[in-house]
Amino acid sequence: MIPNQWYAIFRSEDVGTTRPTGARRLGMELVLWRDTEGKVICQSARCPHKGANMSDGRLRGDTIGCPYHDFRFNAEGDCTLAPCLGAGARIPKSMRLDIYPIREQNGLIWMWWGDDRDPLPDVQIPPEVAEKPALSATATWSQPVHYTRYIESLLDFYHVPVVHRDHWFNYADYLGWGGTLKKLGLDGRRRYISMTKVENSRLEVDGTTLRHFFDLCQEGDPTNRNFLNVTFTFPGMVHIHTAPFDVTIWMTPIDEENTQVMFRWWEDPHLKNVLRSKRLRLLIPRLALFAQKRVQEVQDMNVVMKIEPKITGRGVNRFVAVDELNAKYVVMRDQLKRKGGVLSDGDRDSDDDNDALETAAARE
Repeated sequence: MIPNQWYAIFRSEDVGTTRPTGARRLGMELVLWRDTEGKVICQSARCPHKGANMSDGRLRGDTIGCPYHDFRFNAEGDCTLAPCLGAGARIPKSMRLDIYPIREQNGLIWMWWGDDRDPLPDVQIPPEVAEKPALSATATWSQPVHYTRYIESLLDFYHVPVVHRDHWFNYADYLGWGGTLKKLGLDGRRRYISMTKVENSRLEVDGTTLRHFFDLCQEGDPTNRNFLNVTFTFPGMVHIHTAPFDVTIWMTPIDEENTQVMFRWWEDPHLKNVLRSKRLRLLIPRLALFAQKRVQEVQDMNVVMKIEPKITGRGVNRFVAVDELNAKYVVMRDQLKRKGGVLSDGDRDSDDDNDALETAAARE
């Protein structure tokens, strides 16, 4: 995991004011709750008294009570009351919860995982996501894969016509990507599964944001192509823009074997001219998320869960020229980890992952 980064750990709607919310993120057990002013508090989940999980406790004003003995802890993590000792009793200073910096932005809750800094840097959200005016729906789920492999499944988008076929729902993709009006969309499947070549590939680096522009097309048929822009921002955000849809995905490690996914599907802006009701316009993103989790995710995970080794890294993959986004991600991830004083996990001492970048540079 990359230190000194803001990680998206929840949707804002996941943390309410009536009860605490527990989760495992970045290898830690956490509890989140809101004080009486609605501010999100993030703390270590284990009561220092006897280890009960605070997410099973109760909110009492601006404190959270342990479910075992009702020890109360404030937003700063200090124990303010131990009922067994009575009001006004002396409580050991060590009786406290760890606290973690939190920010709410773009409908998500972000946790700082890194060194104590004052001030903390801004949350990095590229403008194509932060300033997007469209309505959206966001769903969340987890997958039993290392987060680097999940990220890679989105960076090499040319896998789509290979993996996402042969399910009845994929016919929506056939129509949106491949079908022609002249053939009433009946040629969609043939054209869709033929778009396997990447052309006009171009990579841009903007700080810790990478943008890959390319055409996915059928070799020998210049009319059968789709333009894509895949944007990646560290530590784990991918935004995919193409003519049929816009989606944004945030991936945060639960631990070394599991990844939390927050998947946002943006509405088609053309619908504004047809439907006035926001509720009706949101039906399509919500249905798309339903299908994403139950169809496309299943198809992807059937492959990703069996990939070896489980963690990507420098020298692990053998890239080709069109993998320049993936190769750059691997190199920058390694650099950010080393900068944060973290040894690379499973990385090999090799520069083979630079092959795709060097090939792309030579091609230009």
